Amino acid sequence: MHVFTPRGVCSRAIRVELDGDAVSNVEFEGGCSGNLKAIAKVSRGMTVDQIAELWEGNTCGNRKTSCVDQLVCALREAQCTQAG
Repeated sequence: MHVFTPRGVCSRAIRVELDGDAVSNVEFEGGCSGNLKAIAKVSRGMTVDQIAELWEGNTCGNRKTSCVDQLVCALREAQCTQAG
């Protein structure tokens, strides 16, 4: 499991697991619990590119990022770690 520390959002950590290029598990620590649990469920089985297409660049309020935007960062970081 890869642990990512998001920046500029309410969640304190994002834990992701990849099976190749597909997401097998996502867990958020902190943030809007109900919404983030739903995002985690929807993400399972999707590829990193599919998730990026949906949520990369999404903002929250007046912030320049959001938890789902940070999820894309976490997944890309996990891909690099997995490849290395």
